[in-house]
Amino acid sequence: MSEGGSVDFAGVMAMLPHRYPMLLVDRVEALVPGVSARGIKAVTINEPFFQGHFPGRPIMPGVLIVEALAQTAGVLSIQSMDLVGSGKLVYFMAIEEAKFRAPVEPGCLLHLDVEFVQRRATVCKFAGRASVNGKLAAEARFTAMIADPPKA
Repeated sequence: MSEGGSVDFAGVMAMLPHRYPMLLVDRVEALVPGVSARGIKAVTINEPFFQGHFPGRPIMPGVLIVEALAQTAGVLSIQSMDLVGSGKLVYFMAIEEAKFRAPVEPGCLLHLDVEFVQRRATVCKFAGRASVNGKLAAEARFTAMIADPPKA
């Protein structure tokens, strides 16, 4: 992690197992361990999902916006619990109260704000909000579990 509570792309890749095309966080520009994080996703027309969602009117699928929020929460969890380099994974357990307010289109910067709602030893609850230019695009509450990766 660099100064100012931020995590660059290489740091995000060190904390999350996701890779293209499923890595949906480009960087974390603000992180307060144990409290909150703000991730950034530069949404480009080159995203593979835009070919089919929707031809002639590209819109980022809502489920991928929630996934981007969860990945930001994954970085927050790994950093907050001092698990960088541990190989631990953050698994989705539940998504609640997901609401989609505005379309996310190519060419925008998606801001991904997440905060801990509850934190236990291996299970955490989060509240997340995704926005573009200060306008709320989506929000959700979700639960995740920190665990070892599955055996090969």
